[in-house]
Amino acid sequence: MAPEGVYVYAIIPAGEGPPADAQGVGSPAAPLRVLRHGRVAAVVSAAPAKLRARRRDLLAHQNVLLRLSEEGSVLPMRFGTVATDEETVLGELAAREAGHLTALEFLSGRVEVNLKALPAQHALAEVVAQDGTVRRLRDEVRRRPGYEASVRLGQAVVAALESRAAEAGRRLLRELTPRARAVTPGPEVQGCVLNASFLIDRGDSAAFHAAAERFGRANGDRVELRLSGPLPCYSFVAAADAPVQAAGV
Repeated sequence: MAPEGVYVYAIIPAGEGPPADAQGVGSPAAPLRVLRHGRVAAVVSAAPAKLRARRRDLLAHQNVLLRLSEEGSVLPMRFGTVATDEETVLGELAAREAGHLTALEFLSGRVEVNLKALPAQHALAEVVAQDGTVRRLRDEVRRRPGYEASVRLGQAVVAALESRAAEAGRRLLRELTPRARAVTPGPEVQGCVLNASFLIDRGDSAAFHAAAERFGRANGDRVELRLSGPLPCYSFVAAADAPVQAAGV
């Protein structure tokens, strides 16, 4: 089937090129190319027909961005960003050149680390020992077992686990924020008490991970941490800098 438009991966400085040997989305993989205007450029390929969020294409998109970020500054586009044609991309590069240059300078040499915090599910003994409401409801269930009493106990345990994790998450955020150039909250995620992304100097990434992991070990009875990164700086590219609209995928 014929390609449907131009798939946009990222904006980069005009002097840089696509990552060597990286493959684009589609099957067969679309070759990468660069569209330049002035001091900025867009890394693009042909957009496959009926683009969907298939694992192969998601990984290809991510790999292009990771390779680009290793070689220089990059404004990453979300998966599924498609323009009608090359003229549309070049027109957007021209219209937003100054803003793109400012953003590229700000993100140069930096990466994103995402952190999610969840209640520690193995901490029931600590909750019972420290939470008077849970302890009272547990004793009621032992004296008079029943469905409603068990439901109340379960709800109290969940609430206590979430409260303990949320408090730990607030302390972790205070501890890690000074290590980052910027911090932004992520969307709510079911089961998480904290979802935040940190903009980190690339050279500080290992130390940032180590600090988060130390906190996780010290507070393992309260919170479970999930770290992702280093990642392209998705969360720190202003929406106004996006050159085209994302296609529905």
